[in-house]
Amino acid sequence: MRRKIIIPTVLLTVLAGGGVVALVHGSASNTTAAPAAAPPPVPVVAGTVDQHDVPIYLTGVGTVIAYNTDIVRSQIQGQITSINFTEGQKVHPGDLLAQIDPRPYQAQLDQYAANLDRDQAQLTNALANLDRYTPLEQKGWATPQLLDTQKAQVAQLQATVKADQALIEAANVQLSYTRLTSPIEGVTGIRQVDVGNIIHPTDPNGLVIVTQVQPISLIFTLPETVLPQIQEQQQKTGQPLTVLATSQDGKVMLDQGTLGLVNNEILQTTGSIQLKANFPNKANRLWPGELVNARLLVDTRHDGLTVPASVVQQGPQGANAYVINPDGTVALRPITVAQIADGRALIDSGLAAREQVVVDGQYKLQPGARVTILHGKAAREAAAQSAQQAPIP
Repeated sequence: MRRKIIIPTVLLTVLAGGGVVALVHGSASNTTAAPAAAPPPVPVVAGTVDQHDVPIYLTGVGTVIAYNTDIVRSQIQGQITSINFTEGQKVHPGDLLAQIDPRPYQAQLDQYAANLDRDQAQLTNALANLDRYTPLEQKGWATPQLLDTQKAQVAQLQATVKADQALIEAANVQLSYTRLTSPIEGVTGIRQVDVGNIIHPTDPNGLVIVTQVQPISLIFTLPETVLPQIQEQQQKTGQPLTVLATSQDGKVMLDQGTLGLVNNEILQTTGSIQLKANFPNKANRLWPGELVNARLLVDTRHDGLTVPASVVQQGPQGANAYVINPDGTVALRPITVAQIADGRALIDSGLAAREQVVVDGQYKLQPGARVTILHGKAAREAAAQSAQQAPIP
């Protein structure tokens, strides 16, 4: 009996001791666990919201056209004896481009000049006879019929002389056509006729095409909805509106000109309006047929807020930007963008002047994250690395 009672008592004591040990061990384990470390700040490139006057542009796509284009054609038929220009040469009005054999036309001119001399001599003789017959008729020694006949002969010869002079003038014009000259100032294109060939007035390509590139024109289109804004600005300033021509990627400024024409009708098929601008093109950076961007200046926003274009991010709810708080954390703030031009975004709402915004490194950020701002070389290297690692949109 006593052994049976003692054994359970011992077992309970041992088990109780083990539970205490386990409890103590568990408590020790909870006491020694290390707290989780805070994430390191994210390196970013920062910028400041600037405030200044900002020009407002309407941007369209246009095609450069020559201010004048002339196909140099011959007005007579003849053999080309010389070519007096090189392809791509700059020419001026009156410059000789080619010479047609002038001998047939010179011979015709000489013939008409000889006829004039002959008829002029006959007229001189007729006038002399008229001078002799007049006093004879007054004295009754010549009949009135003889005098009238002589007067008619003089009038006839005078008309013949005038006809000879007209023929000479026409022959001179024909002879002048043997010199093919440039009608405008411009640049020559590809030569269509070689020396020794016969040129005709009916040749469709003529001798060469001369295009005037200084000044030069640009025809571009804008949506018809902006027409009232353009008309209002024209009435407000009373001066031609400024137009900038840039490369298709918008990175290269080609020339600055003025708006010359708003077309008199809207294109119903596209709902757009055509405009024509003229540029001095002193550097020949605009070329006929070139496709460029046209930026029409319609207004200037005074004290506008601008940030680098890379600040603007697109999300499901629209445009937003990361703003750096004074405590070093970032907040994602929705913004409204008026325009993006020349690498700068004009902000209508969402940002304030002199606020700091994240220019590069946004793809690593979450709202509330802490950031460290990079400067100088480190900022440039981070921007380059971000360009390589940024996800494709």
